[in-house]
Amino acid sequence: MPLQRRLIKRGFKNLFKKEFQIVNLDTLEKFFSDGETVNPETLKEKGLISKTTDVKILSRGLINKPLMIKANRFSKGAIEKIRQAGGKAEVI
Repeated sequence: MPLQRRLIKRGFKNLFKKEFQIVNLDTLEKFFSDGETVNPETLKEKGLISKTTDVKILSRGLINKPLMIKANRFSKGAIEKIRQAGGKAEVI
């Protein structure tokens, strides 16, 4: 019997899956000051993400600084917290 028929078959790999670099609000609070613009390039410069591909901002922690944040995706809680702090959340 051929080898491909003898081996175990396990699921499939989605070729179109998007990998996101995750960043939380408490991390942004530590590394950025008031009024700064946060985008994938600045996150890479500070060492918070490894690649400048797709970035998703999650709502863990608090943010008290008004930041202009540009990312590919945001959680609903993150958008609310950013707006309450006086910042802007812009989808790239």
